[in-house]
Amino acid sequence: MHMSDGIVNAPTSVIFGVIAVAAIGLCAVKARTELDERTVPLAGLVAAFVFAVQMVNFPILPGVSGHLLGGALAAILVGPFTGALCIAIVLIVQSLLFADGGITALGTNITNMAVVGVAVGYGTAVALYAIARRGKADLPVPALGVIAFIAAVIGTACAAMAFVVEYAIGGAGATSLGTVAAYMFGTHVLIGVGEGLITAVTVMAVARSRPDLVYLMRRARTAVPA
Repeated sequence: MHMSDGIVNAPTSVIFGVIAVAAIGLCAVKARTELDERTVPLAGLVAAFVFAVQMVNFPILPGVSGHLLGGALAAILVGPFTGALCIAIVLIVQSLLFADGGITALGTNITNMAVVGVAVGYGTAVALYAIARRGKADLPVPALGVIAFIAAVIGTACAAMAFVVEYAIGGAGATSLGTVAAYMFGTHVLIGVGEGLITAVTVMAVARSRPDLVYLMRRARTAVPA
């Protein structure tokens, strides 16, 4: 969900701007452990794909639009830190070049979609993958698709709830918090279902042709039991 300028007050924008800068700085450092000569091109393709699907959006509240997020998809394919960078770059380009999302709201948008959406989506995928893989050498591709679907739905809903938290802290609109929370959750659960389907289909397509490029699968294979 893209926020325009003025949805939250200036102090709230500054606070979440600092959070976004710190989080993306950490991701820039940690992404070195996820990228190699094989995955760098995939990261570029993921960013381009997310950019394309995010350009299709529709209004939800005054100054707020809804669209697919791509956080779980990016994290599953290229890793959480690289995935967060991909989403952040997309949001920055959209804000500066296409006026999609406000400049002062860039910190809140990055926090919601590139940090919360990616972290929750990836954490969900890792937990479900570990549970489903117990006693098995690897998972069948359809099972991976189900995991990707669930991760995308939960990540999208949590990113929407992050917006509600920001609105509760410093919302500048006249809409009540209860109305905002109910509307954001309801619409983004529906968006999450669509995003889950796209995420599942994309992840399964990559897993069938190049399973070595799916970060979630590579991480599970190289993890050392405690």
